[in-house]
Amino acid sequence: MFDDTPKSMEEILTEIRSLMQDYSVTAYIVPSVDAHNSEYLSLHDRRLQYVTNFTGSAGTAIITLEGAALWTDSRYHLQAEAQLDSAHWTLMKEGVPGVPSRDQWLLDHLPAGSQVGTDPFLISSTEFDRLARALATGGNRLITLERNLVDIVWNNRPAQTAGPLIPLEIKYSGKRSSEKIADLRVELASNKAAAIVVNGLDEIAWLLNLRGSDIRYNPVFFAYVIVSPSQIMLFTNPDRINETIRDHFKSEGITVNVRDYGEILAGIEDYVEDGGKLIIASSCSQAIYAHIPADQRVQLYSIISSKKAVKNSVEAEGMRKAHVRDGAAVVRYLHWLEENVDSANVTELSGAAKLREFRSVQENFVDLSFTAISAFGSNGAIVHYSPTEETDALITRDNIYLIDSGGQYWDGTTDITRSVHMGTPTAFQKETFTRVLKGFLSLVTAIFPNKTSGTFFDAMARRALWDVGLDYGHGTGHGIGSFLGVHEYPPSIVSSTTPSNQGLQENMFTSNEPGYYEASQFGIRIEDIVQVVKANAPHDFGGRGALTFHTNTVVPLQTKLMDVALMSEREVEIVNKYHERVLREVGPLLLEQEANDAYVWLGKQTQPIGKS
Repeated sequence: MFDDTPKSMEEILTEIRSLMQDYSVTAYIVPSVDAHNSEYLSLHDRRLQYVTNFTGSAGTAIITLEGAALWTDSRYHLQAEAQLDSAHWTLMKEGVPGVPSRDQWLLDHLPAGSQVGTDPFLISSTEFDRLARALATGGNRLITLERNLVDIVWNNRPAQTAGPLIPLEIKYSGKRSSEKIADLRVELASNKAAAIVVNGLDEIAWLLNLRGSDIRYNPVFFAYVIVSPSQIMLFTNPDRINETIRDHFKSEGITVNVRDYGEILAGIEDYVEDGGKLIIASSCSQAIYAHIPADQRVQLYSIISSKKAVKNSVEAEGMRKAHVRDGAAVVRYLHWLEENVDSANVTELSGAAKLREFRSVQENFVDLSFTAISAFGSNGAIVHYSPTEETDALITRDNIYLIDSGGQYWDGTTDITRSVHMGTPTAFQKETFTRVLKGFLSLVTAIFPNKTSGTFFDAMARRALWDVGLDYGHGTGHGIGSFLGVHEYPPSIVSSTTPSNQGLQENMFTSNEPGYYEASQFGIRIEDIVQVVKANAPHDFGGRGALTFHTNTVVPLQTKLMDVALMSEREVEIVNKYHERVLREVGPLLLEQEANDAYVWLGKQTQPIGKS
């Protein structure tokens, strides 16, 4: 009889170690991704969470016969400390001096000649190659196993989701799938390739103008696609290709052949046998990479990701409109919170639920874009905190409340963070908020040449904090999809050079989100979504093209937290002009929704500030 009784951590690790011995591996790697290198996972793919209890979206576990360790970045250090069982797990805080990398730790802990096992579908080909080379310096081998050891042990694993597919109308997509496929075939010809294998779930959704619900808050569906000059092969659950979807393909001007999701490697083999070259993305899994002979592989940074990042005019207009409606929802929530914080026992969870309620009544609302980071006081210092029944804190006037949230709308995706204090902030809180604000405003007003690297803006956003020896442990900006992923790359605004840091181009959309986090005390983050637009610069950078940012997000910044003495006249002017625009664009929508009290509140929140 099948037993789905939850296992203890001791049982899970003991069973995995027994399997490791069966497979002759001394260490086993458990990453935080699925077969498509997704950041956000379905319940079916949360293997890292199952073996560690860690719920963050970025981390890697390594299990050896004697121990186990988890690596995660600074966004999750506090969260991981709280969630890991130290009797079984050692936390490796990436970025902290003295903490070894995964490579070095393995070299230090494994006897020469050891084998390290991994699932070939859950490690990118580029990472597999890099790690294999590193392990080889110690006489060790990285190998792929035919079965995932966590899956064997996971006796109550949720089934893989396969929800209905949702056609995205041309009035939202702005470009038919047939046109996107035609563009892709031009790339095939220029690379002298017979086909391209598409593995990114958001790339497939964008390419086919389809959306899904297989991963919560991410309108994607499990699939692969292979495009050749004469054929489009879709690998997914065939049961969901109904008459509606067939009609959609017809209206999009494409013919799609469907095979089962699990047949992707067999599908690749068909093209390999024909002898042509196949384009694969640098993010593709080792399983896909290894299935194509070296002389038939053309590996590039994802062609579709780069195209998808530059929104067409319909998508750009939809994003602007979605942010106005989303702004109305957030304004109504902040007003409601101010009115009820003293009497309604508002908690992080109940507050987030109320914000969802305000979003749900907005036109074109579909769902949230991620679980809200509703964080009061010390919880705000956990960068990607998510409240649970156990941690749910009461929101009061005694500290800063950070709310990072977003919505999925038919015409756009939103992501916004506001930090507010409904009582009397300390001088240090005002100083740190203002320094975060100064970095935030420096991006808003920047004029820069086409394809400027995101590293430039990351340093710009940190300068006011760096001036007094403060910093924050996350990137400053990430791309965002159009009714797709809330995190999309490119673009990226980070301190390091990464493949997704390809430089900013017109009609890319990115977040602008500097912050500051005082451990065990409070967190501050300000986040807007900005659009890269043309700028009027007299010399136009010698014909390279001048660009700047247009802010899409329209929600007031709390002036109570600003130390105006630290601000320049120009910064004060920028805040005042932004607030004029917020009232002008969001105010009429509040009145239309009969939220008259929220309109009055917004008027007060957008009053001009001045330097005394």
